[in-house]
Amino acid sequence: MSITWTDHVTGRQGFLVVDRLVRGVASGGLRMRAGCTLDEVIGLARGMTMKEALHYDPQGRYIPLGGAKGGIDCDPRDPAAYGVLVRFLRAVRPTVENVWTTGEDLGLTQDLVDRAAAEAGLVSSIQAVYPLLDDETAARRRLADAFAVEVDGIGLDELVGGCGVAESALAALDRAGLPYREARVAVQGLGTMGGATARFLSRAGLAVVAVADVKGTIANPDGLDVEALLAARDAYGTVDRAALRPSDAELPGDAWLSAEAEVLVPAAVSYAIDAANQEAVTARWIVEAANMPVLPEAEEALAARGVTVLPDVVVNSGTNAWWWWTLFGDIGPDAEQAFAHTRRAMRTLVDRTLTRAESDGTTPRAAAHALVADRLPVIAERFGWYR
Repeated sequence: MSITWTDHVTGRQGFLVVDRLVRGVASGGLRMRAGCTLDEVIGLARGMTMKEALHYDPQGRYIPLGGAKGGIDCDPRDPAAYGVLVRFLRAVRPTVENVWTTGEDLGLTQDLVDRAAAEAGLVSSIQAVYPLLDDETAARRRLADAFAVEVDGIGLDELVGGCGVAESALAALDRAGLPYREARVAVQGLGTMGGATARFLSRAGLAVVAVADVKGTIANPDGLDVEALLAARDAYGTVDRAALRPSDAELPGDAWLSAEAEVLVPAAVSYAIDAANQEAVTARWIVEAANMPVLPEAEEALAARGVTVLPDVVVNSGTNAWWWWTLFGDIGPDAEQAFAHTRRAMRTLVDRTLTRAESDGTTPRAAAHALVADRLPVIAERFGWYR
């Protein structure tokens, strides 16, 4: 199902795509960015179907949903953006009430989505899943308690996705036998996902040598002070340059791509690496924290050069899974449980993906697609779906 909506006030457009329903429900976040297109949202919705299927555990309480996604073509910094968000949610309210569970994505925070959903007359942005819960009251309390948890002043919901991305990178380094202290990282985007990823990798012992935001790239070959940068960013992940040290350099926005690093983490916009600029990449691994940051023709060229792309459907799936692990009761509203469960799940998934890629002689993305193809018939037989 595909919906294109036009705001009668601003003329901005919004898109909602349901790729597949499992048990009558689909899951996927809502993003807001200038230039968002229907084709982009279609690809994101298909990716959500894959993320849900990859995390299917027959022994778990969390049972996969289908995939969906929403997108609004508007700069989230625009003064009119919040009104557009409310009117979009009001327009698609029947879908949110019945089939589409959504939450924060690029350009939007969960707090903002929750506030706009309430103003649009919704009980919750995930209310479509409530009929599938054994004990709705206990489940909703558990998720609310989890969202109230903070670690070092940052919400657990903001950290768990980055924990999953970081663990994916660490799993790849471990398979290659590269010590963490010898690995350097460059991150594009210091928002929710990029910031948390940088924090976890830095604390694991890797040197974060470059980070990029809308103002440009901040670099230091000896390693940046990640905690200081995180403390100096605004709500959109833009770092106050007054927090930089004398040894930190300010470079052009695309300088993160060619940084002397073993690992690149695109954690901002889609389509960041194309057939032309991929030639600047010298890293050994690209870990896709953002959705669809590497275009197919770029990935083909990178693979030919020996660069491994860990795909978004694997790498950044931890945030979505954490919501459902918590809501369905696989874990409690506790940071240690969340991080431990996320690390185990992501390491298992990355190892399974890379092993399949090696055995099939293909890329990790193709291996992930093969794993999904194996799982979808099992899910369909057990739970049913609508395509």
